[in-house]
Amino acid sequence: MDVEISKGEPLSGAHAYSVGSNTPSKALSRDQLIRKLALTAGSSNVRTSMHLLTEYVGAAHFLLARYDLLQEQGLDFVVSSNWPFDLVRRLGSELANVYARSTELEKCLSLLNPNFAQLPDDIEIPDDISRQYCSLTFCVGRTRLSMMLLFGEGIILSHERLREVCLLAGYGASFGGNRNYKSDRDFDLTERELECLFWIAEGKTSDEIAMILGISRNTINNYITSVMRKTATKTRSEAIAYAVRNNLV
Repeated sequence: MDVEISKGEPLSGAHAYSVGSNTPSKALSRDQLIRKLALTAGSSNVRTSMHLLTEYVGAAHFLLARYDLLQEQGLDFVVSSNWPFDLVRRLGSELANVYARSTELEKCLSLLNPNFAQLPDDIEIPDDISRQYCSLTFCVGRTRLSMMLLFGEGIILSHERLREVCLLAGYGASFGGNRNYKSDRDFDLTERELECLFWIAEGKTSDEIAMILGISRNTINNYITSVMRKTATKTRSEAIAYAVRNNLV
């Protein structure tokens, strides 16, 4: 992981927007930003790209996370961050719970749209930082990522700039050099589970799949249940949507 989680380091980029304003005072122009992002491509520096985008939109801290690796324990989902460490550790379980409650349709609709949420009241945050945070969800290849932004109290983030940053974040995150953004869940599915996923995507019932594969209906249902558990989906339709989005069928 390319992780830089700060512990009490001074805020950067918060000056880019004045209080109660959505007009940047020292931010780069869009053309300047793109040129700087292009320069970071050669060094495969995701963290620098995220810093540039954070300052461009007027936020104070960024956290780039892999949504497909969100879990209640561990920080494997963090790609790069300058959020305070304790905040990242505490927020991990909250993000995992929100992700688990979301349907596949809701996850798809969230792509490239700025979403605002509140940090739980029991989470400690740095002084002068808003308890509200913004998440920008996008895809790099088959992997779904989210850039989560903290910003200062009273600062208004431009929705137009947030949408620009969401698109450019995918460009910046793709600079990961030899980083493989392939979902680990792909490898969790067995050959039989992938076969069942293929056939339910073709509209076959459990009885029909059992006849095709020459195994019992109960075994087919167990495979399909396992597929939904591993892909964090709740219905066969959501499992099909997941499979299509990740090129599994």
